[in-house]
Amino acid sequence: MNGLDWASYVGFCGTACIIAAYAYLTFRDEPNPFILHGTNLMGAALLTVSLVFHTNWPSLVLEGFWASIAIYGIVKALRSGHTTREREA
Repeated sequence: MNGLDWASYVGFCGTACIIAAYAYLTFRDEPNPFILHGTNLMGAALLTVSLVFHTNWPSLVLEGFWASIAIYGIVKALRSGHTTREREA
């Protein structure tokens, strides 16, 4: 056995989401806020699942803030009137 359980694999998927969102933000001139914040929110959620089983309180608090900021970004994008076509771009 390699020492990793399912919760660790879920955490790695969350890490990949957050890294992908950061890369997306870096490489796109005008990133779609729904892709950016949605991917960050998914990453925070997956990492939180992992952290519930392998508790690390500072990281758990960080993911709470990360998710809150992502939710704020999604709400802000919705309120700014992004059209469906802009979300798909």
